[in-house]
Amino acid sequence: MNDVYIIGGLRSYIGVYNGMYRHVPAEKLGAAVLQEVICAYGLVRIDEIIGGNSVGCGGNITRLAALEAGLDVSVPAVTVDMQCCSGLESIAIAAAKVASGQAECILAGGFDSASTQPRRSCHPNHPAYRGDGDWYMTAQFSPQVWSEDSMLRCAEYTAEQFHITREMLDAWVLRSHALAGEAVREGVFQPCIAPVWGGARDEGIRPAMRPQLLRRLKPVLPDGTVITAANACLTNDGAAFVIVCSPAYARRYGLQPAVKIRGVVSCGTDPLLSPVGAVQAAEAVLTRCGLRGEDIDIFEINEAFALIGELFARQFPRCVAAYNPFGGALAYGHPYGATGAVLLLHAIEGLRARDGALGCCSIAGAGGLGKAMIIERV
Repeated sequence: MNDVYIIGGLRSYIGVYNGMYRHVPAEKLGAAVLQEVICAYGLVRIDEIIGGNSVGCGGNITRLAALEAGLDVSVPAVTVDMQCCSGLESIAIAAAKVASGQAECILAGGFDSASTQPRRSCHPNHPAYRGDGDWYMTAQFSPQVWSEDSMLRCAEYTAEQFHITREMLDAWVLRSHALAGEAVREGVFQPCIAPVWGGARDEGIRPAMRPQLLRRLKPVLPDGTVITAANACLTNDGAAFVIVCSPAYARRYGLQPAVKIRGVVSCGTDPLLSPVGAVQAAEAVLTRCGLRGEDIDIFEINEAFALIGELFARQFPRCVAAYNPFGGALAYGHPYGATGAVLLLHAIEGLRARDGALGCCSIAGAGGLGKAMIIERV
């Protein structure tokens, strides 16, 4: 099997729901970032586009984004839905195709827009049909639960099962926003950001977040105790793509790789404990690559909920300093299908900033899923 390189890539600024991208459909946001990546790296030949998308309109929206971006009609495109894991899974699929010789260069990543997410209703033939006008926006992720707040309930249940308190969670919130604010001031991620559609900043970062504010917040669920609007990430809009290619392609076109992919893992866990998937996948990919947590210079773990940080610290107590050292999704946001590529780009830039060698990206997905990837700086 061939080595697989990531040359680099770009992401949009990350917008909050009903924020700066509120009138930008997901495919247009994805198309804009695709255009920027192609232009920035001077790509002349692309074999395929693979994009993750979780809450879009369906109908192979990545193909629509590719056409919107002006790619030649001969370039195929496919959409991946592994919920939150979609972007990282898209990159993993691209890597497998390159490693097996099916392709030499693929743009992979993802995009989503919570602001323009379609509303759906059940067909009258469906057992869950409750009349016209009964809309839903959250899919069913497990046989036991189907509700708009299912992920929040999973987080509450996970916190209860692992005896995680609100005070523990709020400490991770403060850490994430403070580190993200510092990263913005230092311009750590500026090289991988494309200011498309008028975006000028990541809208969710609040470096001045204070404990007093967090203590005033009520739980988001009427019967909840620990999950608040601060220790659960916001709903977001964003897009990110990376260039996945073979060594031969990089040499032929004079492209300098940023990292090579060392290993990839998918895992499943209890759907009602879905946040556990991020840590479980990180453990699994380390085992597959014959590494220890202490070997990793940067862990980019999607903190859809602050409890993921607490779970990570319990499993990898000696690696907390390497966990999201420039802040995580509690501050930047979690644009679903784009997040896997965002994690990878942040890991690449973070390794450069820290002169590190190894990075681990990991993410949990609705339905009890986990996806992780280890990269090595070239």
